[in-house]
Amino acid sequence: MMENFEDNQLIETIDEEGNVIKFELFDIVEVEGREYALLLPTDAEEGEDDEIVLMRLLKDGEDYLFETIDNDEEFEKVAQYVESLEDEEE
Repeated sequence: MMENFEDNQLIETIDEEGNVIKFELFDIVEVEGREYALLLPTDAEEGEDDEIVLMRLLKDGEDYLFETIDNDEEFEKVAQYVESLEDEEE
C-alpha cells in the first residue's frame, strides 16, 4: 500500500480478503535501522481498547509502502521496543 502520509495521517490498506481497512498513523519507530509504523484502526468500536498494528515502513520515492511483518522474530523485537517506550512514559 502506497501512501504519502506527510500530508495525510490516515492510511488505507487492503487485507487478504480485499477489504479496505483504515488506520490512523500513531507513530514511527526505528529498530535496528528499519522504520516501522504504529497504526491505530479508525473503525474500532467505541469503548474497545485500540490495538496498535505494527507494519514495516519502506520509502519508495516520495511514497511509503506499508508491509506486514511476517517474521515472528522481527515482529517480537519491534513489539518489545514499543512496549519499552510505553513503560518509559508511565
